[in-house]
Amino acid sequence: MINKQHLIDRFISYVTVDTESDPNSDTTPSSAKQWDLANALVEELKEIGLEDVTIDENAYIMATLPSNVDHDVPTIGFISHFDTTPDFTGKDVKPQIIEDYDGKDIVLNKDQDIVLSPDYFEDLLLYKGQTIITTDGTTLLGADDKAGIAEIISAMEYLVQHPEVKHGKIRVGFTPDEEIGRGAHKFDVAKFGADWAYTMDGSQVGELEYENFNAAGAVVTIEGKIVHPGYAKGKMVNSMYIAQDYINSLPRLETPEHTSGREGFFHLYSIDGEVDSTKLQYIIRDHDKGHFEARKEMMLKLANELNSQLGEERVSIEIKDQYFNMCEKIEPVMHIVDIAEEAMKEVGITPLIKPIRGGTDGSQLSFMGLPCPNIFAGGHNFHGRFEYVPVESMQKAIEVIVKITQIVAKK
Repeated sequence: MINKQHLIDRFISYVTVDTESDPNSDTTPSSAKQWDLANALVEELKEIGLEDVTIDENAYIMATLPSNVDHDVPTIGFISHFDTTPDFTGKDVKPQIIEDYDGKDIVLNKDQDIVLSPDYFEDLLLYKGQTIITTDGTTLLGADDKAGIAEIISAMEYLVQHPEVKHGKIRVGFTPDEEIGRGAHKFDVAKFGADWAYTMDGSQVGELEYENFNAAGAVVTIEGKIVHPGYAKGKMVNSMYIAQDYINSLPRLETPEHTSGREGFFHLYSIDGEVDSTKLQYIIRDHDKGHFEARKEMMLKLANELNSQLGEERVSIEIKDQYFNMCEKIEPVMHIVDIAEEAMKEVGITPLIKPIRGGTDGSQLSFMGLPCPNIFAGGHNFHGRFEYVPVESMQKAIEVIVKITQIVAKK
């Protein structure tokens, strides 16, 4: 469909631009360097022949491929993000291309003895004989989600060059700051003007997701009392011991390392403590809305119980909802998932429909009025040095995008 080398060159041109987002910034985009790729994408969208190409003051990009049919067809969209996670450096990415992968260890960096091995990353064996793009072991790759961008642009380029393929109006959207949870915050749904959309931001071939966690963040603050330890009897209150009691009172097996599938969890990801004050930072996750609310209630109740035991108010907690399960908004329009599933089957892919153990821009967009399931982009091991993407998976994603547009035009 799309020339393989052309796709590789396009993808590499994206990942070699540093677009790491910054959670400590209040601007949009959160890092000025995201503009470098954003502006280049605008020019590329114009070059391949899309219309109404715009970029706003916050670097949100939108473009249109007009309909080429003479009957009413729903307007659909495809969305990806161009930032990369701050979890691991995305500066000076040096992609390596492994052709005809033989199923053995891939040495990413000989000097530092960094090896991508199927003994640990078993999914590699799914791609024997294929072309795999990896890192050099010192950075992430950026397939999350520059693979999605490459796939969307390549699919649009194909449709422009093949007007015999019938489709309705298609909208394309690229966003900053998804990796720090802000990708949809300033997305103008009305301006985008689609009936529904798909984020191309999943992992392995076949992934099709329309459920994600309900999510909240919690900050537990424990106030102690600092006194000289030599004269502390009956006076000192060590906030870290109270924090320990709080931590141990939550269900120990309901943590990320003990859960899977639709099981939720409490995740303590930061502790900052001294005798006088300790701060615990948690994320709360659950697919089930009732269980999600119960988890928040449990954390609040535990704080109250500890205060009661202490006889004074020393434990306070602030909980803020972050995003919700998009299933609530997708189920009333399940035909949009059915169309994606049908498209995958028609191009020879077995759909892998499963809940996301995380979040997605599609969740926020769905609650903003743009139902938005998530489709695979092909990459693996996101957010780290072992990230890779098979080129053939990206080609399949392009085929799925094109097939979706055809199915919508027919229906």
